[in-house]
Amino acid sequence: MKKSLLALAILLAMAGCSEPDVPPQSQGADTAASIESPPATSASEDMTESQRLTAWLDEQFTQELSFSPQRRTRLGDKTDYDKLDDVSEAGMNRLLDWRRNSVAEMQSSFNYDALSEDAKVSWDIWEYALERAERSEAFRHHDYIFGRGGPHAGLPNFLINFHRVDQPSDMDAYIARLTQMDDVMRQYLQRSLRAVEAGIRQPRFGYDYAIAEIDRVTRGAPFTDEGVSPLMGDIQTKVTALLENGQIDQTTAERMLAQAESALLEQMKPAYDEVLAWLNADRMNTPEDANGVWALPEGEAYYNHRLYLMTTLELTADEIHDIGLAEVARIRAEMEAIKDAVDFDGSLAEFFVFMREDPQFYFPNTDEGRQGYLDLANVYLDAMNLKLPEYFGILPKADLVVRRVESFREQDGAAQHYASGTPDGSRPGVFYAHLSDMNAMPRYQLEVISYHEGNPGHHMQISIQQELTGIPRFRTQYGFTAFSEGWGLYTEALAKDMGFYEDPYSDFGRLATEIWRAIRLVVDTGMHAKQWSEEQAVQYFLDNSPQPEAAVRAEIQRYLTGAGQATAYKIGMLKIQELRATAMRELGDNFDYRGFHDTVLGGGALPMPVLETQVMRWIERVKQESTAP
Repeated sequence: MKKSLLALAILLAMAGCSEPDVPPQSQGADTAASIESPPATSASEDMTESQRLTAWLDEQFTQELSFSPQRRTRLGDKTDYDKLDDVSEAGMNRLLDWRRNSVAEMQSSFNYDALSEDAKVSWDIWEYALERAERSEAFRHHDYIFGRGGPHAGLPNFLINFHRVDQPSDMDAYIARLTQMDDVMRQYLQRSLRAVEAGIRQPRFGYDYAIAEIDRVTRGAPFTDEGVSPLMGDIQTKVTALLENGQIDQTTAERMLAQAESALLEQMKPAYDEVLAWLNADRMNTPEDANGVWALPEGEAYYNHRLYLMTTLELTADEIHDIGLAEVARIRAEMEAIKDAVDFDGSLAEFFVFMREDPQFYFPNTDEGRQGYLDLANVYLDAMNLKLPEYFGILPKADLVVRRVESFREQDGAAQHYASGTPDGSRPGVFYAHLSDMNAMPRYQLEVISYHEGNPGHHMQISIQQELTGIPRFRTQYGFTAFSEGWGLYTEALAKDMGFYEDPYSDFGRLATEIWRAIRLVVDTGMHAKQWSEEQAVQYFLDNSPQPEAAVRAEIQRYLTGAGQATAYKIGMLKIQELRATAMRELGDNFDYRGFHDTVLGGGALPMPVLETQVMRWIERVKQESTAP
């Protein structure tokens, strides 16, 4: 990189009050000073170079999207709507080569020193993306493919939830994609075979998840006589809508359904059968006890890479482990205070059991209970939306819906999650909940989870990022786990400052989710760096959290198959809280929540060192404005 991210952070902090070329698009009358455009201080030549770089980066991002028709579809772009991604190793190499050439062209075509400070941020993130890709190449085979939520479930989910059918050609494109599923699944299978040749296998339970998901995807017509399969049901719904809208006639509808059924049986099913046969055969080559990545070839180096990738910081496993232990101790003390406040007679461990097992904390395990869960989530979100303008100048335009996970990918006790909408608002953001087992979904945690997945959490952050203007388009779409998940967890605590969690049990739920993320620092590093067993990690989790055991076991298995990812939440949260504390200390009465939050969200998702720079620049500008005559 021309300048490392840390060097860039120091450079920009010294630069002080430089501003982006064009401020992000704001909404509402209370937009904070942090996103207002200051008087131009750069020479017109500098601004021209910055604008030229922005235009070039937009062209480059369009080229990047050409490597992924599916990503285009997720963004609401119907270009290459009849194609699926090339996920072969050759395809991965072509993308990496393109990225290398793109960065080389940028370095030879633009003068870094002539750029505005925000344009330098764009330059560095574009270089940083290459650095991440090159560092990841050495561990290409370490990422588990056919586990829980792998492409065998991901492809049907993509077609059902992201491939919109607005006109007849869209359904023809859907069918064309079905005919390519065999090629894509076999590309993934070839990569999996390369991995096992290198001695890399996921834990046995990952095989079991995939086998069960394949069964659910291929159960029902046209594969079996047990009802209608998820994909065929979606196809029938979308074809029927075209027919009822008068866009096709009965003959065309029958032709589409026949072609889709043929693709499912002749292209998709044989490929799924191959994957299933391999999973069943290779499953027996896995040890009975699940191990962390320390047991893989080059496991220590791979885990260190994953920690860097997820946190964007150079933290060691030991450092993260110690942070987790300290945070668990702090949060336990706050839990003790709530236990005493509700007059519970017993130890904190006994209070955990009470919270796990008392029926008052759970909805019935019925359809009515599931609907009650979704309805209550909307109640919390509606109340939050009324309060947002007091703490945020920029507000999201995109809608948010709360929805149950589709049955073919639903897992008992699995974590709720968010799926972003399209930048143009044609598809809303979705807060998904796994509701197959309501006994794993405590209602006292629903308030905090609603804020994390919805507003002011993921929906707000991702929607605002997608709606930003005045920065290169790639910055409206790129993501960094520490930023996005750190923001989600930060907003859980922010909601307390905003006056929510009036019910002490809901406030305990807030602490329960925070200690859950602190526990992650301990158990993730424990399993992957310190050789903890799965049961050792489960027991530590249960000893320090009221989470139901089913949810705990699902979480631990998630960490085992996604090394390092779980550390991003708490590390990112702590960094954002640290930056806010710095701003409050430096600005005193001039600190404004809206200005701080708009600064954090107003430049898109950023690596933590660059985010720190953005906040320090805002602090310096506010200081200057407050002392100006």
